[in-house]
Amino acid sequence: MWWNATAPSSCGQFFAEFRKGEALETLSHVDTLLFDKTGTLTEGRPALVDQGGPDSAKALRLAAALESASEHPLGRAIVTAAGERGMHLPTVKNFRSIAGYGIEGEVEGRMVRVGARRFMERENVLLGDDAETAAQRENGGRTVVFVAVDATLIGWLAIADRIKPEAYVVVQALRARGLQVAMVTGDGRATAQSVARQLHIEQVHAEVLPQDKAKVVTQLQEQGRRVAFVGDGINDAPALAQANVGIALASGTDIAIEAADVTLTRGQLGEVVTALTAARRTLSNIRGNLFWAFFYNILLIPVVAGVAVPIGIHLNPMVAGVAMGLSSVFVLSNSLRLKRLKAYVPTVTPGVVQNTALEPAHS
Repeated sequence: MWWNATAPSSCGQFFAEFRKGEALETLSHVDTLLFDKTGTLTEGRPALVDQGGPDSAKALRLAAALESASEHPLGRAIVTAAGERGMHLPTVKNFRSIAGYGIEGEVEGRMVRVGARRFMERENVLLGDDAETAAQRENGGRTVVFVAVDATLIGWLAIADRIKPEAYVVVQALRARGLQVAMVTGDGRATAQSVARQLHIEQVHAEVLPQDKAKVVTQLQEQGRRVAFVGDGINDAPALAQANVGIALASGTDIAIEAADVTLTRGQLGEVVTALTAARRTLSNIRGNLFWAFFYNILLIPVVAGVAVPIGIHLNPMVAGVAMGLSSVFVLSNSLRLKRLKAYVPTVTPGVVQNTALEPAHS
């Protein structure tokens, strides 16, 4: 059963669906918010922006051939770039995806591998001077994907994915509300740090394999943290399930939405702030109602029972009934104040964040 949390705002209804009531309470107590990067803090629409190596044109053609069998956003960017250049893509045999590393397959009778630096190192592919060149691109916020034929590097491709315009403002709004904000990504450390610097995120978990994202959440929980995880991809599902509160963007995959406790119905980052505010105000409202209800009963029930008769204080039953009705009206009115809760709308300042954050290599 899903609990629909909606409230009026200047742009209509918002903002989230709470899968269970406990999620509302738990969200009000979280102190750490862990963001997935790709498609969450970034737009998830990467594009090829640079390439190099011994034979960069061949590297693009072979990489696109392999990536045509992949559904990863990074792969779509490579295939799109090859299509724009009118490249004919050869047939791929024995395609295999290696989570967190890259992909491989036979193309034109040769074994072709496409993936992260750690993939090349694992397969004993020497990067030579291209390692330094690639590092420079990574320091600039780009993700570099290497392409090797058999055990020889033939080129590298640099992919860029823009940071969402509102990401910086949302991160600062969460920090202002007392939360520790962290980021997890499969990117290389240099690329991840570049994105984190732009968003002023101090804690970064980089080069994390897809299956290890949930471990990052567990480690934070073992430190005594109450963690909310925000993600949108298939690989985020274990982390969403492990977190104290999993928050999925409605624009994400069905698996991520199913694993989450809260779904942001418009898929906008600002709704994370709204959901947190709504949870905190709702719990504060509940505590207030309980306090006044107990206070009212503790004060008046003894009077109604006649405890104060010896000192001349009487309470007519009709007056007591009216007082009880007024108590219910007070609780209801106090609760209805939540309808005045407005959706948080980030004020985006042009130029605050440079569009250099990149897509991770198959993470």
